[in-house]
Amino acid sequence: MTSIITGDIVASRSKHNPEEYLSELRYALGVLQPQKSLWEIFRGDSFQVEIEDPSQAFWSAVYLKAVIKTIKNLDVRMAIGIGEKTFETPKISESNGSAFIRSGEIFENLKKEKTNLAIKTGQEFLDKELNTYFQLTLMAMDYWTINSAEVIQLTMENPRHNQEELGALIGIKQNTVSERQKRAFWEELKAFNEVFSHKIKSIL
Repeated sequence: MTSIITGDIVASRSKHNPEEYLSELRYALGVLQPQKSLWEIFRGDSFQVEIEDPSQAFWSAVYLKAVIKTIKNLDVRMAIGIGEKTFETPKISESNGSAFIRSGEIFENLKKEKTNLAIKTGQEFLDKELNTYFQLTLMAMDYWTINSAEVIQLTMENPRHNQEELGALIGIKQNTVSERQKRAFWEELKAFNEVFSHKIKSIL
């Protein structure tokens, strides 16, 4: 079992210089998946990445969203598919299996459903439950400011740092880090990620 995240950049056409977001997207995908053959950017603003531990798929999506939302007026749509990889090629976009099919199917519905995150595991009731939770998390994440997204990215990249140490990295005070984390619902997202991980591990 593996997980595939298929996504694209929302409002990418508003940027005259695509490199403004492509450099950040390449960076984020490289952090999540150091093996270059397991991620790809295509059609200018679309991407696919394999997260080999499906229980980490939601947290990976949170990280990608944080990185992209540090860029003014941009957001990201993502579809998570969990299943098998039955055919592998040097290009992830040419590989296949139920994880790829499910990710692609749910991705096609994102615009129609006007949502930025969804999942398909092959278990209908679990999908309904997790997608309901996703809608609640998006009530926070879709409205992150640049400052909120920056602090979430920083916190995820430096999990052993306390708030004072995180603040020192970007020149802000500890209480400002705390306030931005609270506004971004950091603790609530962490709590849900534990629930998500537990539920996904139960079907692996």
